[in-house]
Amino acid sequence: MNTFGRLFRVSVIGESHGACVGAVIDGCPAGISLSAEDLLADIARRKSGATGTTPRTEEDKPKIVSGVFNGKTTGAPILIEFENRDTDSTTYERIKNTPRPGHADFVAHAKFGRFNDYRGGGHFSGRLTLGLVAAGAIAKKMVAPVRVEANLTEAGGSKDENNIKKSIESAMQDNDSVGGIIECRASGIPIGLGEPFFDSVESLISHTIFSIPAVKGIEFGAGFACARMRGSECNDEIIDTESGKTKSNNSGGINGGITNGNELVFRVAVKPTSSIAKEQQTVDLRTGKPAELSIQGRHDACIALRAPVVIEAATAIVLADLMLLEQKIKRVSKV
Repeated sequence: MNTFGRLFRVSVIGESHGACVGAVIDGCPAGISLSAEDLLADIARRKSGATGTTPRTEEDKPKIVSGVFNGKTTGAPILIEFENRDTDSTTYERIKNTPRPGHADFVAHAKFGRFNDYRGGGHFSGRLTLGLVAAGAIAKKMVAPVRVEANLTEAGGSKDENNIKKSIESAMQDNDSVGGIIECRASGIPIGLGEPFFDSVESLISHTIFSIPAVKGIEFGAGFACARMRGSECNDEIIDTESGKTKSNNSGGINGGITNGNELVFRVAVKPTSSIAKEQQTVDLRTGKPAELSIQGRHDACIALRAPVVIEAATAIVLADLMLLEQKIKRVSKV
């Protein structure tokens, strides 16, 4: 449901226009230094403000409610909350019976019998990724010196920074949106993380990555390009058995679902934002008849701009759980 992990467990809470969003983190070892300030750098990377992001401005000040005492984690569940203050639900009152194409509006309406919170997408909103980012910041502390870094490499079909900006601006002028591709790399990962058969590293990372709204695809290493290679081209020649280093890294740091000591590399496809002002056709849920829809309000023209830090967080959460399973992280830090 809303919880991921076996030993390091993360639950997301809240709705886009509810009182708050946040996360419950269970399984964090005791004795790790943690304060609200430790979360701010990653939270800032997720915030809006750049061209193509939503005008909605939230303070996003983290409130650590439990699990931390005297600046150290206690081993108890950590509850982190973020208040929702800059909300405007009037737009959603006007469109609550006309689901947005490409969004979760229709399926949420059908699955939860009209009891779902439709304001701002409710529990299906990208706003919920704020809790993931907070949990990810803690996970990064746990897995250090493993380093996780994600960057936007393409948006609107453009790879050059200037052309990316032009593609986003063009979409905004057309009352439309664009998607993007994000590449994530994690270095310093020990050999042997991952559990066959269903808990392969690819399976677990994909599980968390697809929990992020708007993600539609993922590939590891050379990914789909492997299908156009011969085995002699695709195989990664082993250079050093102690470190696991290979001559190439088409496998993206994973063999048989288990980390092989090389850099973990994968790419994520993020679809265009569903909420656009450009007129679309939908259905009126009250009558079942076609209806025209134009979304007003405050939305991202390119949600992929704010997603790299969320991808990092999801990856760090998986790695923290796997490293606890392999006892690569001490459950209680020394005083």
